[in-house]
Amino acid sequence: MPFVTIRMIEGRGVEKKRGLVKDITDAVVKNIGCPPTAVHIDIVEYSQENLAQAGTLFKDRK
Repeated sequence: MPFVTIRMIEGRGVEKKRGLVKDITDAVVKNIGCPPTAVHIDIVEYSQENLAQAGTLFKDRK
């Protein structure tokens, strides 16, 4: 039973997420050989004020 975690900055709409989880499910099924019902996907979204890189919040990046 594969578990996939996707971590990304918030702001993408539900239609983009639907497409993403469909494509990932298809790729897992194709490459692992499990049924689609066995694929579990967890989307974790970060706000730009709660994620930083190189000492700068994403919210403050230009």
